[in-house]
Amino acid sequence: MSFENLKTTHPGLMHFLRERKYSATVIRNISREIGNILDNAEVNNWHSYGDVYHAYEAEGLSKDVLRNKRYCLRMIKRFDIQGEFPDRKRRSYIFESDAYGNLPLEYRELVEFYREHDAARGKKETTIYHEAINAVTFLCSMQQKGCLRLGDITEKDVLSFFLSDNGSPIRGCSYKKNIAAVFKAGLHWKKEPCSKILSFLPAFRENRKTIQYLTGEEVDLIRDALHEKGDHLSLRDRAVGTLLLYAGLRRCDIAGLHFKNIDWERDLLRIVQQKTDVPLDLPLTPTVGNAIFKYLDSERPKSDNPHIFLSEVMPNRPLSRNAIGNIALRIYKAAGIRQNPGDRKGTHIFRHRAASHMLENGIAQPIISRILGHTAPDSLEPYLMADFKHLKECALSVESFPIPEEVIAL
Repeated sequence: MSFENLKTTHPGLMHFLRERKYSATVIRNISREIGNILDNAEVNNWHSYGDVYHAYEAEGLSKDVLRNKRYCLRMIKRFDIQGEFPDRKRRSYIFESDAYGNLPLEYRELVEFYREHDAARGKKETTIYHEAINAVTFLCSMQQKGCLRLGDITEKDVLSFFLSDNGSPIRGCSYKKNIAAVFKAGLHWKKEPCSKILSFLPAFRENRKTIQYLTGEEVDLIRDALHEKGDHLSLRDRAVGTLLLYAGLRRCDIAGLHFKNIDWERDLLRIVQQKTDVPLDLPLTPTVGNAIFKYLDSERPKSDNPHIFLSEVMPNRPLSRNAIGNIALRIYKAAGIRQNPGDRKGTHIFRHRAASHMLENGIAQPIISRILGHTAPDSLEPYLMADFKHLKECALSVESFPIPEEVIAL
């Protein structure tokens, strides 16, 4: 390809960015990137946006700089190749590797279907990228074995990708999960071959680290921060924090809450989870309902936007998942907890706290999984590690194991 089209049309992109009030930094970066491409494409023998990005990688730029380069190149590529202006929602990919381009058509269609399907479900771009990359590597291996269609892939082919001749693992559980994610999406495209390949994947046991949980003291401090009077937290942040603490919702589902999701008459929260695409009904407790109502009644900007939670600055856009994470950081700070380096500060530990609290109170695991919106049977396993109340019941008394006096003598 050439960049002749970009040379003549890029003023339209810049006008669009200014008109839609993109930040001065974004406009400056996009302008600089276009200038670099047009000035240096011929000199550096760049024929695609992939060539441009690979050149940046070869320079040894930092991860943060490369991330910004990807953002700019995605936007420019989409405008140049597809003729589409950015919309802050849809994502495109900077480049396709040579290996991907040489895959059989059916393999490429599977990867593209997965990308569109899971992006529509709200899965993070970085997650989609890594899962797709692992799937492309797997499909390339199948191609090299002579399998040119999904139906050609046998169990022996799949196992040889994960296991050596002596049966020891070549690739681990995370790699398998990434590949499985692509084929699970493929069930909505071509069910029979994708289902068959999923059944061929080896049964690896996942090793999980114990999650840094919220202690009872920390929960009390968070409650105090959410309910105390003062200007440490806005009504919006208090409502978001209340949903995190008492409902255990994922941050993507809080960001995506619409007015239609709240049934005030029946005191219910009705959502379709973005991660799993599964409907979920939760009771709208007085604590949660009052926090949301106070925000809507006293603080929410006047807007026709159907999203409940909006930014505080014009043009009052819906909050993103990252914005919900930033609110969690403000809550921790207001509560005076988790301010040391290495402390876990994300939103997920609120879900962990909700699960472990229900476990401690004897709630049946299927009910907890239903409340948290889990679809996989083993999703609750990490939370069991923090169920200290019931773990203590399994402990053996040391009375059965007498210790000689010399062991404890000073």
